[in-house]
Amino acid sequence: MGLVFLVVSCYWLYKLIKWRKEVKRKAKYFKRNGGLLLQQQMSSSDGVVEKMTIFPITDLEKATDNFHENRVLGQGGQGTVYKGMLTDGRIVAIKKSKKVDEGQLDQFVNEVVILSQVNHRNVVKLLGCCLETEVPMLVYEFVPNGTLYEHIHDPTEDFHVTWRMRLQIAAESAGALSYLHSSSSAPIYHRDIKSSNILLDEKYRAKVSDFGASRAISIEQTHVTTCVQGTYGYLDPEYFQSNQFTDKSDVYSFGVVLVELLTGRKPIWPAESGGWKSLAIEFLYQMENTCLFDIVDSRVTEEGKREEFIAVADLARRCLHMNGKQRPTMKEVATVLGGIRCPNSKEQSSVNGKCVVTEINDVGRPSSIDMFLLDD
Repeated sequence: MGLVFLVVSCYWLYKLIKWRKEVKRKAKYFKRNGGLLLQQQMSSSDGVVEKMTIFPITDLEKATDNFHENRVLGQGGQGTVYKGMLTDGRIVAIKKSKKVDEGQLDQFVNEVVILSQVNHRNVVKLLGCCLETEVPMLVYEFVPNGTLYEHIHDPTEDFHVTWRMRLQIAAESAGALSYLHSSSSAPIYHRDIKSSNILLDEKYRAKVSDFGASRAISIEQTHVTTCVQGTYGYLDPEYFQSNQFTDKSDVYSFGVVLVELLTGRKPIWPAESGGWKSLAIEFLYQMENTCLFDIVDSRVTEEGKREEFIAVADLARRCLHMNGKQRPTMKEVATVLGGIRCPNSKEQSSVNGKCVVTEINDVGRPSSIDMFLLDD
């Protein structure tokens, strides 16, 4: 009997020690990742960030079946995004990064607070974060219909992104970026605009996502970096050379997205002689030689007006100007796209990218579209 008692006691002592070590480990990461500072800001912000949640890791493990591989939405060089369901029934996307830059941890809380204040229908909403792990995790609203990149470059047979849809997605995305750039207190530069970072919701409205490289910038300030961040094919050549990122760097990247929408081509592709060819350079060459309609996506040539294709191409050309100062602002881009979508409308919105109350299902969306959702 005494032996049984000893074994049971040792077992529970082991469990207690293990539990205490786990609690200490979580507390260490929480403190290192800025949890105490974030709690302080949340309690003293007069409700500015009160809607943001600091999730315990146990909640996210439960939501994702311990980050099971069948919950993976996507993977990249920076980490993995999982689909999960919280205890309140909300479907979320959880971004779990692979590594952390120790030198940037002190900036993490400020970035989380800034992004939690972003409230725009065409920006993916940051719901909260988890700070109890070695690498902080971010929790976003779940957007069900995949990325713009997938719909343009890897389309399914039963669904086609029409020209009207492309114009709406472009206008909505531009409006979201204009909103971010125009914040009076701290303008936000996205720094990695690309078609795979534009998600589509249940009504196929655009949602700008993935602010992993974003920065909030003081007014009249540019951001100098020690290493270039972004995606090849979308990088502003001026930024690449100078390491100075401005609002016009986002404009250049958005110009590449416009060309993708116009041509249906990928931002880069393998050259026959080796290396890579650039869509932006190829597009500018075709524009210079007045060969625009040789590269317009054949899937949409019969759906749009000639003047619409020309107007979008001209706007993209301006966005891709080698001199950043010669590029339009995102507010100007949003206004121009609103005018292209609804040239006869007196009321155009450069914020929402919409000039009439029209959803995509009013412009040729097939009736079976509601079935086109991501698998669980």
